[in-house]
Amino acid sequence: MKALRHLEPKDVFYYFEEISQIPHGSGNTDQISNYLVQFAREKNLEYYQDEIGNVIIIKEASPGYEDHAPVMLQGHMDMVTVKKPESPLDMEKDGLKLVVDGDRLMAEGTSLGGDDGIALAYGLALLAGSQYQHPRVELVITVDEEVGMDGARALDVTPLKAKRLVNLDSEEEGIFLSGCAGGARVNYFFEHERKPRKGIRCEVRIEGLKGGHSGEEIHKERGNAICLLGRTLAKLSGKLDICIENLEGGVADNAIPSFATARILLTGYENGESRQKSMQGEFSEQECLALFKHTCEKLGREFWEELTDKDDGVCIKTCSHGIGEEMVMEEEASRRLTGMLNALPHGVLAMSSAMPGLVETSLNPGLLSTNERQVSLGISVRSSFDSAKQALIRQLQSIAYLAGAKTEVTGEYPGWTYKKESPLRDKMIEVYEEMYQAKPEVKAIHAGVECGLLAHKIHGLDCVSIGPDMKNIHTAEEELCISSAERVWKYLLRLLKAL
Repeated sequence: MKALRHLEPKDVFYYFEEISQIPHGSGNTDQISNYLVQFAREKNLEYYQDEIGNVIIIKEASPGYEDHAPVMLQGHMDMVTVKKPESPLDMEKDGLKLVVDGDRLMAEGTSLGGDDGIALAYGLALLAGSQYQHPRVELVITVDEEVGMDGARALDVTPLKAKRLVNLDSEEEGIFLSGCAGGARVNYFFEHERKPRKGIRCEVRIEGLKGGHSGEEIHKERGNAICLLGRTLAKLSGKLDICIENLEGGVADNAIPSFATARILLTGYENGESRQKSMQGEFSEQECLALFKHTCEKLGREFWEELTDKDDGVCIKTCSHGIGEEMVMEEEASRRLTGMLNALPHGVLAMSSAMPGLVETSLNPGLLSTNERQVSLGISVRSSFDSAKQALIRQLQSIAYLAGAKTEVTGEYPGWTYKKESPLRDKMIEVYEEMYQAKPEVKAIHAGVECGLLAHKIHGLDCVSIGPDMKNIHTAEEELCISSAERVWKYLLRLLKAL
């Protein structure tokens, strides 16, 4: 049985449910890309699919609109895949379990993918219907927007004729986005050697945080689990001799990490004037564990007190697995890695003076992973000013250099500069006021959207980004407002008729 069969608009939610049953996390978009191509073939529509999976589907103008200028509708096919620890779903293979709760659409135990599945649903519903009035519509659906806008960067725009772009990747109804920050991803690679060491095997986990989108919600000052883990390891290394075995945390560089875990080996501890006791000497497992747990418990209370009004679910969980031998990083490498994580800035660095309430510059260490040879960390960097973005990148490179790590900058994209003159925006405002007898809000945002990249590719492209109300995107609490999705659909149809 279809979970959304009773929702309106039926065609939109039909395609949203179809999409939700196809795994389409970033880097795992082949299946959804091929689904879009199959749709185009079945509807006898012109389409283009490039080698990385971007898809363009073109529907010619409806009768009477042949001489009207074309319009581009645009979104991305990948989603941020986040799930709760207890969720049994394999988000690389399984479809989502959709849940309707009143006016809210969610996914059971996972992110919903409304960002940006709603753009696909709107686009496919429009292209599938024969009853709508519109000029030539060019539906552009890109891959891997969530990991650096790689699809938009590689997109061949040759098939496109439109100079007007309605981007469908926003999360607040009634707000017309007309500018955004530029960004980049700074990748850290901390290479290390492993040797067998004997000690107490322990695990530290930071969890219970809300997470969220690192552009839309960075100003809320929620806890960053990776940075809190760095702080925890730094505190522990001041009292204990530790060797790091494994570090993991977060799901994407542009999602505020809600969890992070370290597996470590305790090889000694501080006792009075004696800095270290060896396993072969007077080492006391009980004393060492007591110090380890006491330090983490105290830190957990401190984190809670600091974040109680912003992220009150934060906690530190620990466990130990007795004395044993593991392949770990040596103490010196562990200290340098700990220092690097502890030194990382995060969150809002500057607010805009030109537009009150707008974040100007920020960063988010978002994805931490370990293999046998290196620890990797992905950091999202954003700024309204390219100069500030480049300065922050150089600062992060300096921190990595001092710790002995290598860096690579990827996924850099330009900002989208607000234009005072925008015929598309003027027409969109006119249509909105006719429908709702109210003015929409025109604003710029700190999060990145693909309009900036596309505007750099297509000279004179006039862009506005809209979308229905969504909350908690990039988290397992993500929700889409059903009535808002219906209103935006009706507005989109009225807009296309007016264009």
